[in-house]
Amino acid sequence: MFNALQITNGFIENNTDFSSLISELRIGFSANEIIVPQRHHHDFPNPEANTASTLLLMPAWNPSKEAGVKVITVSPENGQYNLPSIQGTYIYLDAAKGDVKALIEAKNLTAKRTAATSALASFYLSRKNSKSLLMIGTGELSVNLIKAHASIRPIEQVYIWGRNFDKALAICKKFSETTQFSIEAINHIKEKISEVDIISCATLSKTPLIFGKFLKKGQHIDLVGAYKKDMREADDMTITKASIFIDSFQSGLEESGDIAIPIKHGILNPSDIKADLFDLCSNLKKGRTHESEITVFKSVGHALEDLVAAKYYYNKISNE
Repeated sequence: MFNALQITNGFIENNTDFSSLISELRIGFSANEIIVPQRHHHDFPNPEANTASTLLLMPAWNPSKEAGVKVITVSPENGQYNLPSIQGTYIYLDAAKGDVKALIEAKNLTAKRTAATSALASFYLSRKNSKSLLMIGTGELSVNLIKAHASIRPIEQVYIWGRNFDKALAICKKFSETTQFSIEAINHIKEKISEVDIISCATLSKTPLIFGKFLKKGQHIDLVGAYKKDMREADDMTITKASIFIDSFQSGLEESGDIAIPIKHGILNPSDIKADLFDLCSNLKKGRTHESEITVFKSVGHALEDLVAAKYYYNKISNE
């Protein structure tokens, strides 16, 4: 008999405390208990949209405890159908018995765990007194990234840029009642990129939006979008000026153009990458080493993050 709980996007939205989710992710990355095979990444033709779509399968399991797999589709042109570009479901399982414990809408699960992972990296890589943030991108993830970064750093000023200025203004309105920080939509990235402490970028751009010539000492750059090999959010100068960190060596070297293209062109050596989140959370390697260092964190997503977040929300709904 099928008795799986249904965990909706609404439940996730109303039951997320970024500080506690970040803490759970830190434990997950440091405990070395969760087994994560290579994700399945399949691009397939989508003639109707005149661009390829992507199917992602992301399994993970903690033996005899919990397991799960996320099934995701990415259709970059879904805006024409008034649908999000990323859609999917997470199947949360009992790893000992194999039964399905919950079906979780993956949209908010992915957004929350991705934002929390970026903030976890920022904890190790940004300056502790970081007070300003530039958010590049106005998709679903941007609101969560702003909240997550503000949960671990004393952010006082946020700027947001998007190709559609009205969308940037709409996000500002979502924060109109917050007293934690001020938020302002800007017309051009270069208006503020040289001034802020943290730059977070979550787009589907195929060409760089962050240029190293504008960066200043001490900044932290959080690259969250550009999930395919032909996509980039930061140029070569950004890569050469910064200390580079990734979420996982398992997939981070190959799946995003921000890392794969500089490696292919000899701009970056895999050995130049300082650490991944497993190293940082286990205290095997250091993050930021001095105040003037420029740091870059490239996130491609990792199935450990999904399993930790699924367990987090499953426990919350079970304890209601």
